[in-house]
Amino acid sequence: MTRSQPYFSTFSAESFEDLFVHDAAITISDGDQTVSLTEICLNELDSAQQAIFAEFLGFESDSLGLNICIYTDLSFSLMGQAGKTYQLDIQAEGKSLDAITTIPEAVPFDSMRFEPLDGLEGTYELIGWCTDPPGVTNYYRYFTKVDEENFFPGLASVVEDILFDGEEVEFPIARGQARTLEIDPETFGYFFEGETVTVKWTNIDEAHFLFWNTLEFNAANQGPFSSYTRIQSNINGGLGIWGGYNVQYKTQVVE
Repeated sequence: MTRSQPYFSTFSAESFEDLFVHDAAITISDGDQTVSLTEICLNELDSAQQAIFAEFLGFESDSLGLNICIYTDLSFSLMGQAGKTYQLDIQAEGKSLDAITTIPEAVPFDSMRFEPLDGLEGTYELIGWCTDPPGVTNYYRYFTKVDEENFFPGLASVVEDILFDGEEVEFPIARGQARTLEIDPETFGYFFEGETVTVKWTNIDEAHFLFWNTLEFNAANQGPFSSYTRIQSNINGGLGIWGGYNVQYKTQVVE
């Protein structure tokens, strides 16, 4: 949980650490039980714990120089369940924030296959397949992991089923990568022979979808002549997203 930073401002490691909100009282409730979250900061951990911390959050090890702080349930007593709604309540610095999210039922990610690309030996496109349930609006988000890398979302990682409601659908799954890496236009989104690829396929609710959809649309339309996109948030009293995932994994070697 952080404070927003003015658009016209400088950025440094020191200013980054000042963004974190400390000593907040945060609870999560599913209607049956309520748990309180504990704040953990990176500089409070030893080197081995920091490595686990980085892997848990899915960021690169070179980010360990920054003192990142999170709030989490150390007891793991409140596990996510499909169909349940989760209420987030935050009390911090004299302010109150709240949000609600629902974990949808899973829509199975049926299969995946790799199609070789003409003219690029050893390079493949990943094709996924699923059967979308009819009459229900479903929202999806995906991530990919290659070998021992972290999971990364695609540059356009979310989709709703407005164009394929109730259908069996095949679709390309572009390789996700860190936003800080340069894009190679010849091989962007593709996979290579011998790699072990894992797809993290998730179902999300509408508010969760709108956040990532507007965020990714805005990220793809930068520049002085682009149109401003307001990022959709479900945090009452703040900005951001409180979102639940129903997660499935599928792994396959490119061959």
